[in-house]
Amino acid sequence: MKRLENKIALVTGGNSGIGYAAAEALIAQGARVIIQAVKKKQ
Repeated sequence: MKRLENKIALVTGGNSGIGYAAAEALIAQGARVIIQAVKKKQ
């Protein structure tokens, strides 16, 4: 059994950088992950 199995995590800013890495780490531990990200127009 993985440590975060049957848990849900919400990651904001998950499209790159630390947010992306955090989402990957949570998934590896068994969590279901919801990723929210906003791409700003330039």
